[in-house]
Amino acid sequence: MTSVRTPVIGGLQQAALPRRAVAGLAAAVVAVTALLFSVTDLQGTAGFVVVATLLHLAAQTVLSRVVEGPRRAADRLVTTAVVAAFLLALAPLVSVLLYTLQNGLERFDWDFFYRSLRSIGARDAGGGANHAIVGTLQQVGLATLMSVPLGLLVAVYVVEYGRGRLAATIRFFVDVMTGIPSIVAGLFVLSFWILGLGFGYSGFAAALALTVLMLPVIVRSAEEMLKLVPNDLREASLALGVPRWKTVVRIVLPTALPGIVTGVMLAVARVMGETAPVLLTAFGAASIVRTPFDGPQSSLPLFIYQEAASPQQTAIDRAWTAALTLILVIMVLNLLARLITRRSKIGR
Repeated sequence: MTSVRTPVIGGLQQAALPRRAVAGLAAAVVAVTALLFSVTDLQGTAGFVVVATLLHLAAQTVLSRVVEGPRRAADRLVTTAVVAAFLLALAPLVSVLLYTLQNGLERFDWDFFYRSLRSIGARDAGGGANHAIVGTLQQVGLATLMSVPLGLLVAVYVVEYGRGRLAATIRFFVDVMTGIPSIVAGLFVLSFWILGLGFGYSGFAAALALTVLMLPVIVRSAEEMLKLVPNDLREASLALGVPRWKTVVRIVLPTALPGIVTGVMLAVARVMGETAPVLLTAFGAASIVRTPFDGPQSSLPLFIYQEAASPQQTAIDRAWTAALTLILVIMVLNLLARLITRRSKIGR
């Protein structure tokens, strides 16, 4: 029979559940849940996990209350509930990644990254996403070049210089832009740039739509990071006679750089997976378009959308591989951003 530990805390002995008892309780809960699912109409992995978690919380709370007392039982209940909520929230993400990895490796080869869909039929097993990868990098790169300087300037003005109604108005419109659906940004560029000014479908038009989506995210994240910079640094720099603009450039921005880079990467990750704006502005193309100004251009989200809509298994395999590629590209960009931020901190 398992003995109950009685650790000495502050000169008093307090009973505590041993780890073997908690592990045995978890095993018993799993067995009871399996029996419950076998004799009832309950089914499904997700349902099994939820029922087992609830039973474990209830059984552990009762056992802990008997052995350890109400205060330790409440502490165990909250701790276990937080850990269980974290694992349940993490499970969909892990399952999506594993499922994408499993299906995406089917066509993850050199031919997929080297070739495009030019002269590839719906039932052909060949073809790749070279044109879509190039289009995504060009469109997101242009959007980043346009949105980051403008977003930083707006954030610096609001935090360092803006006062009164103008700054409040800017914050209001930035908050409104944050909630704009992506298809609205695509419709705006379609009606103004393509139909109104007559420039035609292109990767640059898609970059304009992505800029509209990136700008509020960059402004809000940069604004919050600039607010976290201690005022003592600003005051010390100004007390030494350094101009205001040089204080912002040399002191404030480098101090807030890690958070600003994180905000930029969040904005990049958001727009890199957008399909509707690209569909309305770039229109898509099956061949490689070297520059974003040479007419319709494809992207990885648009490639995934078009290939997944096909009834052919070969096209669906290409869609899964493109999805895996998109995840890897976003992961690599985040890693590069973290390395750059770390090196800049070491350099200072």
